[in-house]
Formats: sequence, C-alpha cells, structure tokens
Amino acid sequence: MGRNLADLWSLGWTLAVGACATFALVDVYVPPQHLPWKPLRVDRPIGSATGAKIDQLELGLSLPPEAVESETLRCMETLRQAGVEVRRAEDLNDGGFCLVRGAVRITGGDVTPIAPADSPMQCPLALRYVIWDRQVLRPAAEALGSAPASVQSYGTYACRRIYGSQNDGDRPSQHARANALDIGSVTLKDGRVISVLDDWAGRGPRGEQGSTMLRRLRDGACQLFGVVLTPDYNAAHANHLHLDGSPFKLCAEGPSPQERQRLAAKAG
Repeated sequence: MGRNLADLWSLGWTLAVGACATFALVDVYVPPQHLPWKPLRVDRPIGSATGAKIDQLELGLSLPPEAVESETLRCMETLRQAGVEVRRAEDLNDGGFCLVRGAVRITGGDVTPIAPADSPMQCPLALRYVIWDRQVLRPAAEALGSAPASVQSYGTYACRRIYGSQNDGDRPSQHARANALDIGSVTLKDGRVISVLDDWAGRGPRGEQGSTMLRRLRDGACQLFGVVLTPDYNAAHANHLHLDGSPFKLCAEGPSPQERQRLAAKAG
C-alpha cells in the first residue's frame, strides 16, 4: 500500500512538473494573440484568443454602475495606449430594452475616422473597430494601392428591434445598445469610394477589385465581431455591412468573386 502511494505521488509530481514546463514553453513561444492570459494589444495580428479577450470587456446588463465605469475606463485605456483618442460619452436610457452603458466616442488619433464622427458606441465595439481597422481594413486598402481615408457609417445607436420589427416577440437589435456598426462604404485616400451597395456584387465602378476588398473586410470582421451581416444575408443589408458585439456568432458569408465567375460561366 505504501509503495502504491509513493508511486502515485511520484507520478503526480512528474505530471505537474511536465505541465509547468509545457505551460512555460507555450507562454514563451506561442504568439500572444493566441493566448487568453496575455494582455490585449491593438497592434498585434488577430489571433484565436483576440475575440475572447474583447468579450471579457463586454458589459452585462446586470453589472452595477461602478463596475461599468471601471470596465469602460480599462477599455478606454487600452485604446489610448494604442494611440487612439477616445472620450467617455453620455449613456442613454430610452426605456425598455434601449439602454446604452459604457458609451464612448472615438475622436481622433491613429485610427481611420468614422463619418459622421458623432457616433457613440460601447467601448468594446470601439475596440473591435480599431483592431479591424489596423489588421483588416488598412491591409485591404493597401492591396488596392492606397490607404483608407474614412469609413462611412449608417449609425451605431437606434432604439429598435431587429430589422425594425414592431413585434414584441422579436429580440432587440444590438443597435439598441450602441453595440453595432453599419458600414456603407470606405473612401480611400486617392479618392476612390468602395461602396457595399455598388461594389459588393462586383458590377460597380471598382469591379472585382472592389468586391474582393469588401469580402476581405467581411472575413476579417468575422474574426472580431459577434455577428457580421452582408448583402448575401438579406435585402435589408443590401447597402451595408452590419458588425456587432453580440454574444453569439454568425458570419454571413457568400460566394467569392472567383466562385461567382465560375457559377456565371456554368449558367451561361
């Protein structure tokens, strides 16, 4: 009996040492964007743990006011450390399900401006946008030989249910919490405008280049945001990309430009 206990103790000690050694190796050699215990950094590539780190900053509806403030300040500090100018905005309570807590406004700094500029949003959504800007939008624009000058928004806050439904049984839109951003177009510094309405299908003035860029923006957004909706999802999103911080995941993907060409050729 004593021998068995000694063997078990030895095995347990060996396993513990091995686990510690493995953790140390992972901690040193695995890129920090893939490790949930590493701090979130805006300038790092999007990793498997990036979305989860932002999710930790989301404000639950039952969170007490003092916790809302402390979490919002922590989120704002992450943005400021990345060179983004941000200020606290007034929270909103329009009654019922329309409640905005931890609202901020991006006012400048190292970020592609959103137009119109006066767009309050929950801080974690602002954080998602800035990472998307750095790691997705800018590289996609560079692939077209330019840089983004501004992002045209159709708004962040709207006191409504999904798709503007009047049915009390339908869930509130994330816009009712200023936790969603609708993007209609991107203006590049060389003056070109990449429009969701005109260019998503590849038939607009930018042709397949515009369509390819918009799909890159969609694909990158799906790594950061909870729900990403596009013109492929339904007619209500024909003119914009809907990006939100919803707790559940949905990425409305559609065929690539190459796949559309193949299908068109087959149909012809």
